[in-house]
Amino acid sequence: MSETAVVIGVLALQGDVREHLAAVRAAGAEAVPVKTREELAQVDGLIIPGGESTTVGKLLDRFGLMEPVRAFPAEDKPIFGTCTGMILLAKEIEGSVQPRIGVMDVTVRRNAFGRQVDSFEQDLPVEGIPDPPVRAVFIRAPYIVSADPRVEVLATVHGHPVLVREGHLLAAAFHPELTDDTRVHLLFIEMVREAKRGRTAE
Repeated sequence: MSETAVVIGVLALQGDVREHLAAVRAAGAEAVPVKTREELAQVDGLIIPGGESTTVGKLLDRFGLMEPVRAFPAEDKPIFGTCTGMILLAKEIEGSVQPRIGVMDVTVRRNAFGRQVDSFEQDLPVEGIPDPPVRAVFIRAPYIVSADPRVEVLATVHGHPVLVREGHLLAAAFHPELTDDTRVHLLFIEMVREAKRGRTAE
């Protein structure tokens, strides 16, 4: 079977937009920035990059994107949230009522590893990605406090989930776009390809 061509959108409201675009292209897929509902409708998968979660949540509302993004997985179109993206995907955010997409059955803790000065890198074994481990960059990173049993934990740090998958949703507490290793992006791209094959087969 020939490789399914997909277009990956990167939410371009704040954060490492250029880095994610470059990583997706390096991994062999087309990548475009997304700022409008019309642009969102044209992509097969969406990456929500790092940034400031309260600000991005407010911008999603302001740009009229919150509901279309929330409906995205129900249309069999995957979403990958990194750092802020993980926080926004979560149904519950500890100690916060901030705007969020709220489609993933997890509870997250913001800045769980500490402040900016506590940023760190770690070699991370990832379920489904062969050795060597993924070099993960954590910057004011969250982690998952609790998760529904249906959520698949792909990687942990000190026992805390930092890379998880639930159906068409993938979430990372770290920044895979800040290294030359494209394997986490490839994992997401394959999720998008699989979902598109399922849509076109219907």
